[in-house]
Amino acid sequence: MKIKLMLTTAVFAASMVSVAFTTAQQPKPWPVPEKNAKMANPVKSSKESIAEGKSLWNLHCASCHGKTGLGDGSKAAQLKTQPEDMTKSALQAQSDGSLFYKISEGRNDMPSFKKKIPEAEDTWNVVNYIRTLKK
Repeated sequence: MKIKLMLTTAVFAASMVSVAFTTAQQPKPWPVPEKNAKMANPVKSSKESIAEGKSLWNLHCASCHGKTGLGDGSKAAQLKTQPEDMTKSALQAQSDGSLFYKISEGRNDMPSFKKKIPEAEDTWNVVNYIRTLKK
């Protein structure tokens, strides 16, 4: 009886640790103000825009998000949170305005790029490039 109780307690404790760890690993929602989410991309997606976006991506984003946007960059393992996989349909379903906002404002491990990419057109070019990463 004592062994059965200890075993049941151990299984319960292991389950609770597993649930806590899984919950902690879930990405927290990143709300975007409605006015920003509804912003249309004023930069037409073109060969030139995508090339400029890719250049900026390689300079500022690839170290965390990876060359192909999988979240597997050289600095990814050093972060508290896993960088977003830009190829996933959930990310690709976000509006251009939402992506622009997140790049500009940042949060937690994702820095704000307002100063590193000060020209709005350049950030929109990065958004256009991100669209090419979808699976």
